[in-house]
Amino acid sequence: MSSTAAQMGATTVPAPKLEKKPVKFSNLLLGAGLNMFEVTTLGQPLEVTKTTMAANRSDGFAGAITRIWGRGGVLGFYQGLIPWAWIEASTKGAVLLFVASEAEYYARAAGASSFVSGISGGMAGGLAQAYATMGFCTCMKTVEITRHKAAASGARVPGAMETFMNIYRAEGIKGINKGVNAVAIRQVTNWGSRFGLSRVAETSIRNMTGKEAGEKLSVLEKITASAIGGGLSAWNQPIEVIRVEMQSKTDDPNRPKKMTVGSAARYIYQSNGLKGLYRGVTPRIALGVWQTVCMVALGDVAKDFVEKVTGETVTAKH
Repeated sequence: MSSTAAQMGATTVPAPKLEKKPVKFSNLLLGAGLNMFEVTTLGQPLEVTKTTMAANRSDGFAGAITRIWGRGGVLGFYQGLIPWAWIEASTKGAVLLFVASEAEYYARAAGASSFVSGISGGMAGGLAQAYATMGFCTCMKTVEITRHKAAASGARVPGAMETFMNIYRAEGIKGINKGVNAVAIRQVTNWGSRFGLSRVAETSIRNMTGKEAGEKLSVLEKITASAIGGGLSAWNQPIEVIRVEMQSKTDDPNRPKKMTVGSAARYIYQSNGLKGLYRGVTPRIALGVWQTVCMVALGDVAKDFVEKVTGETVTAKH
């Protein structure tokens, strides 16, 4: 009798079977739709402001706004939107979901915790985003935002695709992917820190409001946690400024001819000091908050719409 009890006591509950998260069409459609809305509304104006400040580091916020307005009025704030920002917005979510899902699965299979595997998945997804789609899209957006407008002298201004083909013919794949390594570093550090910091902020909010670990946060609490995570993730702004400098078409005879991440960092520091490496950090924080508002506040509405259109249950978190 005692041996039977001992055997029963020794019986362990089997660990739940590890399953790979499915990547559904409905998830991809939801992500692409929310990204497209975000970038077409306030996203691109904030991106243009951030990039202009990073490329013209002697300008303050007001100076950057004046410069952008002078390049085309309201439309100046939407330079690079079509097609580059739209291509990036509609594809980067799919790349992230596919790669992050795979990386998270293998990290869990190797024994990593849910938290660590989540960060690993995000970082791997961010790396894939940079080399698959964001590299050439960010490069072409920066070119559109920073190139000298020949129209000022009465010359014809080449269109977006003509500019793309001119760079491709002159410099090949490398030319349209300038700064891709800086994009990769930014995406990896951004996703890793954003995920971790958002979780820390979420835990603090639960502690302050007395909510349990599995209890759902309100929309405002979700936005606050993600905004804190996104805002604090701007610690890597120097990488963003380096990326812009590598891709910029700003004229300066003192710029190194062949830029690497290291030579761009040295040039920026020598020209503008430590402050220069953090130019554009304010609109970048604002951009992170706007992205969070779009994903969280509009997520439920968009989720219901996508489920009706596709007939699938959306499983992606937003």
